[in-house]
Parts: sequence; structure tokens; C-alpha cells
Amino acid sequence: QVQLVESGGGLVQAGGSLRLSCAASGIIFSTYSMGWYRQAPGKQRELVAVITSDGSIRYTDSAKGRFTISRDNAKNTVFLQMNSLKPEDTAVYYCNAFDRYRYWGQGTQVTVSS
Repeated sequence: QVQLVESGGGLVQAGGSLRLSCAASGIIFSTYSMGWYRQAPGKQRELVAVITSDGSIRYTDSAKGRFTISRDNAKNTVFLQMNSLKPEDTAVYYCNAFDRYRYWGQGTQVTVSS
């Protein structure tokens, strides 16, 4: 059974930082591309950042320079370090694993107050 469990969300003031973690089980983690997506109320889910199995990284424009995605294959975990947070970053953040199949975590709420 595949499980992706996110943690690290919460309430933070604008300009603050949070570090999200996603622990994966039930997959061969090192072969999967891992991504972070977010969905704000009334909006579609959007990609924030992705890191492939070979370490290639891509960010959405709004995340560039503020967010850093990383992975620890020994711990089957992917991270998203978020700095200089803005109120518009408020959303539910979802972990995603993609290889032949795509899996989602349950999401973690990030709220940035102004």
C-alpha cells in the first residue's frame, strides 16, 4: 500500500518560513519524481516544485528564489523549504509521487497571515 504523509504545515506570518516534509512508503522512492503541489480555496491545484529521480529540479515562477525542494532517498522523504512566505502562498500543499503511476498525499495546510 502506497502512503505519502505530509507534515510541517501551519500558520506563519508573512516573511516567515516553513519546512514541509513528505514521507513515502510502499514505493521504490528513488525511482520516482517527487513534487509539491498546492491548492488555494476556489482555485485549481498547481505545481509548486518537482525533483526527478536523477535530481533535476523545476519550480513554478512564484516559488523561484523562495522555495527549495530536496529529497533524501535514504529516508524516502522529500522536503519543501519555504522562505519569505506571502499571504498568497496560503493553500493546502500536497505531496506527489510519479513514475508509472501517480500518488497523492492527504495534504497539509499552510496559512500565511499578513
